[in-house]
Amino acid sequence: MKIGFIGTGVMGTGVINNLLRQGNDVTVYNRTREHAASVIANGAKWAASPAAATVGNEIVFTMVGFPADVEQVYYGSDGILSVATADQVLVDMTTSSPRLAKKLAQAAAQVVDAPVSGGDVGARKGTLTVMLGGRQAVVDKIMPVLKQFSSSQHYFGPAGSGQHAKMANQIMIAGTMTGMSEMLVYAKRAGLDLEEVVQTVGSGAGANWSLSNYAPRILRDDYTPGFFAKHFLKDLRIALDEAERESLHLPATAEAKRLYELLVERDGLGDDGTQALVKLWWH
Repeated sequence: MKIGFIGTGVMGTGVINNLLRQGNDVTVYNRTREHAASVIANGAKWAASPAAATVGNEIVFTMVGFPADVEQVYYGSDGILSVATADQVLVDMTTSSPRLAKKLAQAAAQVVDAPVSGGDVGARKGTLTVMLGGRQAVVDKIMPVLKQFSSSQHYFGPAGSGQHAKMANQIMIAGTMTGMSEMLVYAKRAGLDLEEVVQTVGSGAGANWSLSNYAPRILRDDYTPGFFAKHFLKDLRIALDEAERESLHLPATAEAKRLYELLVERDGLGDDGTQALVKLWWH
C-alpha cells in the first residue's frame, strides 16, 4: 500500500519501520530531515513537505508533538488539506485535542483520530494499542494497516472519541507515574534494595505498565524518552481542559500536571522521558 507518514519522532519511527517491514511503500516528512535518516535508510522515501507526503498515497498518517503542530501540517500553505482528495484516508495519531479532531473531520472526507499507547517499546515491537474515532466504515477500511503496527485496536465512536479515550488513558498513567516515583523515593530513603522492591511490587497488586517499563530505566539512570515529559504535560493539560468543560474536578491529575510543570518548565527537563519525574526528589 502507498502510505504517507508525517512525523518521524520516537514513536513515529517505530511505526514506520513496522509498515516498511510489511512491504508498504512509505513516504515520510519531518521538520528535521536528519531525524528521518533511520527510516530512509530502511527504505522510506523522503518528501519535502506535508503536501508532498500526501499526494498519491492511499493513507496519510500524522504523528507529531502538539495540537499546534497538527494544525500546521494539515492547514499550512503546503499542508495536507491543500492537496488531499476525497478518496484518501487521513489518520492523526498525535495525542491531541478532541475538538481539533472534530474540526479535521469536518475539513476532509475521510478522517480518523487514532492516538496510541504503548510507548517506544510498543512502537518498535508493533504492539501498540490504538484508540479510534471517526466513521466506522473508514476505520474498518484502514484496520488491516493498523494491525501491522498494533496488537490492540478499539473503536469508540465519532470524530474525537479516540482522543477522549486517550485522555482517559493519560489520566490513568498520571497516577501510575506519580505512584511509581514516590514508591522509589520512599524505598530509597528507607534503605531498601530498589531492584528487589521493583520486583516485589511488580509481582503483587501494585503491578502496572509504568513500573515494569520505567522503573528499570530509572535504576539504570536512563532518562532517554520513550515518551517525552513535555508531551505528557501537554496531554495532562488537554485532559484537564476537557474535564473542566464537563465540570469535572480531577485533583490527582491536576497534581500530576503541577509536578510535570516543575519538571518541564522549572527544571528544563521536557526532553527527558516521563520517568524523569523522580528527579524532583532525588537529583
